[in-house]
Amino acid sequence: MVKILTIFGTRPEAIKLSPVIKEFIKHRSIRVVNCNTAQHREMIDQVLNLFDIGVHYDLNLMKEDQNLLDFSSKLILKLKRIFEKEKPDLCLVQGDTASAFIAGLVAFYLRVKIGHVEAGLRTRNKYSPFPEEANRHLLSVIVDFHFAPTKNARKNLLEEGISPQKIYVTGNTVVDSLLYMVKKCYKSKIPDLKKVDFKKKIILVTAHRRESFGKPFEDICLALKEIVSINPDVEIVYPVHLNPNVQVPVKRILNKTERIHLIAPLDYRNFVLLLKNCYIVLTDSGGIQEEAPSLGKPVLVMREVTERPEAVRAGTAMVVGVNKKNIVRKVNFLLHSQHLYKRMAKAKNPFGDGKAAKRIVKIVLEQFKK
Repeated sequence: MVKILTIFGTRPEAIKLSPVIKEFIKHRSIRVVNCNTAQHREMIDQVLNLFDIGVHYDLNLMKEDQNLLDFSSKLILKLKRIFEKEKPDLCLVQGDTASAFIAGLVAFYLRVKIGHVEAGLRTRNKYSPFPEEANRHLLSVIVDFHFAPTKNARKNLLEEGISPQKIYVTGNTVVDSLLYMVKKCYKSKIPDLKKVDFKKKIILVTAHRRESFGKPFEDICLALKEIVSINPDVEIVYPVHLNPNVQVPVKRILNKTERIHLIAPLDYRNFVLLLKNCYIVLTDSGGIQEEAPSLGKPVLVMREVTERPEAVRAGTAMVVGVNKKNIVRKVNFLLHSQHLYKRMAKAKNPFGDGKAAKRIVKIVLEQFKK
């Protein structure tokens, strides 16, 4: 029997690993042990409950105003004990968080093979996004199985000297999760969403990047305020991240602004419902750049560079930066150009077909038969 230790701690990690975990469970030759570092306490619990994923180890490591050094040092010691007890054959991580990198580092030190879901994303700027870009680079050096979501991600890894025999193009598992959720029929029970006039053009906003804290984040908020002031047919729905660095400027600048709905973070079900019913996505997040195209929603990325250039090349996304004037200008252009809107909405999602988890599990089974 192959024992696989999965390690995750944020909502996006849970969303993207859940279909893989559920696929692993179908095979009697595999035993899965799940470890939650709980970087996103409330938000990750929602996802795990939604996908019915059990946790064997809950480290509950996140503390208020905790820095990366403190978090990482505590995680190393906690994971050391888990690895020594469980003796896994494979450590499976996802993406680019501190949980993913530190878990990979501990696995490497203990000579446990590492599988990396969503490998090969790059911006080539180690501070953007911070610390995710560096985490990705550092993790790639020690990974045994690189599950790249796209051919472009594979190309990035090859350019860094990674053996082609270690790279597998699988698609992105977030599309698996999204399509699974879309199939479920339900109505929202979130009171705040009942206040939204869905007859208007709804702009779904997600913004929480660490590198945008401070003035860039204030500019983003001021841009949102101007967008609704000059577009009476627009409403903005913004599920506000729980980080105080996000909460404080958002509420100070946008609270009680007409047609801007500041709501608590949604569970994944309701988030997908909102995504399905919005007109445009305005975001600095990563995963939503991969999800929105499957539902025909144009994405404007509030960052200087994206590690998902496939979306830009495919025409499903456009990078607009964090400058207030540029955000307002690009949003207005998309709102009023039917030609551009239809072109972006109809572009094919370059991130997969919803079968990534099956491919990953098949690869793991084949590799451990050898």
